[in-house]
Amino acid sequence: MHGFPDAVALSRLQFAFTAMFHIIWPVVTIGLSLFLVFLEVRWMGTGKEEYLRHAKYWSRLFFLNVAIGVVTGFPMEFQFGTNWSVFSRAGGDFFGHMLGYEAAMAFMLEASFIGIMIFGWKRVSPGMHLFATSMVALGASLSAFWIMVANSWMQTPRGGFFDQGKFVVTSHLQAIFNPDMMWSVPHMWVAALEISAFAVGGLSAWYLSRGRHTAFFLASFKWAVVAAIVIAPLQIWLGDGSGKAVRMYDPAKLAAFEAHWHTNPSGEGAPFAVLAWPDSEREDNAWSIEIPYVLSLLTTYSSTGQVKGLRDFPREDRPPVVLPFYAFRIMAGAGFALLALAVWTLWVWRREGLDPGRVAARKWLLRAWMAAVPLSYLAMETGWLTREIGRQPWVISGMLRTAESASPVPAGTVAASLIAFALVYAFLAFVFFVFARRIIVRGPDPQGPGPAGRGRSGEEGGYGVA
Repeated sequence: MHGFPDAVALSRLQFAFTAMFHIIWPVVTIGLSLFLVFLEVRWMGTGKEEYLRHAKYWSRLFFLNVAIGVVTGFPMEFQFGTNWSVFSRAGGDFFGHMLGYEAAMAFMLEASFIGIMIFGWKRVSPGMHLFATSMVALGASLSAFWIMVANSWMQTPRGGFFDQGKFVVTSHLQAIFNPDMMWSVPHMWVAALEISAFAVGGLSAWYLSRGRHTAFFLASFKWAVVAAIVIAPLQIWLGDGSGKAVRMYDPAKLAAFEAHWHTNPSGEGAPFAVLAWPDSEREDNAWSIEIPYVLSLLTTYSSTGQVKGLRDFPREDRPPVVLPFYAFRIMAGAGFALLALAVWTLWVWRREGLDPGRVAARKWLLRAWMAAVPLSYLAMETGWLTREIGRQPWVISGMLRTAESASPVPAGTVAASLIAFALVYAFLAFVFFVFARRIIVRGPDPQGPGPAGRGRSGEEGGYGVA
């Protein structure tokens, strides 16, 4: 059919859709699991029931995220066989091992202990419950580690060579600790913490703006502010380091998401395009708003450092430009906006204090925190668009092209599966919001009897099954 996308394009679209939907849930699983560890440690250390009430409340949203994340994660792995079989054969000796490690170490660790988290409040001691929560948190972070290792190897493949259409591993350590991995793993992990901090803070702000459970959610709001003021600048620093690594190991990607066409001559700085409209046919920007020298300064620490332009690369090896260019700016802008919100809130806290009355009067501050929840997700999604589209036209950089990696599946079959995924995932999103709304409307439990055992002060605590 004339104008109908081919199977490769549809397979790419399907994987992008399923991956971007799936990642919404694991990032909060990582951050909330660590938050729950903090709450249980504080409860056991102080005996204050406030911490236990928070652990019980936030664990409900945590379990809901875990459920949707698990369900949406499996189809992604199946697609490597159904839609990307050439890639699976070519990179399976390493990529398959990384997915296997993720399943054996991370998924099994979470699966082994999450039952104790859910049902163990009255059945095991607080110490055992804390251990189970810690193991689930460790499993969630290990899952992110191995997935990011696999993805980073696709960006900067090391530890082997390509022979007769297959990557032969000579050093697993070099492949695992490839150049991109050193920045991408912490960048993604801290992104999960940042999203979780703003999710906790944003939901707490929603309750505070309505005057519901103000003492309870003022505490979680303060914890979120403290986390955000540490995490937001750390994430920006990691992003800066990632950008410098991209310049070193994948300069075509950097040139694409900066719409930088011409290599600046020695001694002349490269300008930073704040906004532009890249024109790939003309190999230039139709228009641009530029700041002189800034791109060189950002990427080389020198106002006259040389930055390679897209024209230095063959046309067939260049990534798309428009989408990475704007996705990168949305990601970076969102990151700085989140930092500004954290700083603003800290300023209000130090200047006026954060008691229930004063916070409720700060309507715009609370609205900003509520808006920060989708903004933090937008930063993550656009970051992944920048990363993955910027790697094109390669699926394994410099070794295997995306167009050569797909399975010989008819386009109509892929289109049908894409529609099916869209319908199923829309239903899962609906289920999530229905149950999340119930949890939010219900709010935290009133004070009540606790789980087996006592906190340090000897108080009984807990509420049974979440």
